[in-house]
Amino acid sequence: MSEEAKIREFLTDSYLISEEDKLQDGDSFIEKAVLDSTGVLELVAFLEESFSVSVDDTELTPENLDSISLVAGFVRRKMASAPAS
Repeated sequence: MSEEAKIREFLTDSYLISEEDKLQDGDSFIEKAVLDSTGVLELVAFLEESFSVSVDDTELTPENLDSISLVAGFVRRKMASAPAS
């Protein structure tokens, strides 16, 4: 499953987004009022657990976390820069 699909599934399950309100990959979470500040923290916890990445407070920006596409790109960059285990 792609990063986008996992993120969409999390948002749909956690925030009961209906089919009529289905998010497109580029839809802004801010403009669509999908996440509040608590929702952002829940999304970050999901990303850290699901993708084994660590999100710093300085990375909690709309440029990283305001759409499915931006979040997926952010996760891919974090995974690519993570040290090999």
